[in-house]
Amino acid sequence: MPQDVVPTRSVLLDLKRRIKLSQSGHKILKMKRDGLIIEFFEVLEKARQMRAGVSSDFQQAMKKITIARAIDGEVAVRSAAYALNARPEVKLGSKSIMGMMVPKVEATSIHTDLLNKGFGVLDTSAYVEEASAAFEKLLETLVRAAEVETTMKKLLDEIEKTKRRVNALEFKIIPDLKDSEHFVKFRLEEMERENTTRLKHIKGKS
Repeated sequence: MPQDVVPTRSVLLDLKRRIKLSQSGHKILKMKRDGLIIEFFEVLEKARQMRAGVSSDFQQAMKKITIARAIDGEVAVRSAAYALNARPEVKLGSKSIMGMMVPKVEATSIHTDLLNKGFGVLDTSAYVEEASAAFEKLLETLVRAAEVETTMKKLLDEIEKTKRRVNALEFKIIPDLKDSEHFVKFRLEEMERENTTRLKHIKGKS
């Protein structure tokens, strides 16, 4: 509360400094918030595209595996799956968006050439290979979608955090500091008037 502030010149100077600093911080945070919102909508559009891609790739993969099961049989399809030698690897890293670190997901060994799949072309039909390629494509899309979705969530969290800080400065901290500044100015002026009146009274008696 302003009434808790000691009305001195040094306190007034400190309040002016804090107000200026808070206003500068408020401006920077607003710019950051606006920038994050722009980034969010760009990532949101990517997320929409990725979701559509996941849905499309999933439907295609299920279509291919259904055909492979119908042509080659369940046993042949499962055998081909179990025979796969390569295993996908996921590497987690990070990248910066406006000073905020977001995840970077990379997958390796998703696409495997026919020689390293573990099953031969003579043992299975082309339908199994088509199903395998469709699921590899689905997996790749899922990995990229995971990065976009996680980035979008982190951006949302950062936007909310920045908005709270902007609002706190705009509606609480800066107004309180200005109220305190006004109170100190008023009290200093009042004290100066009292001193002037007292001096005049003393001079009048002498």
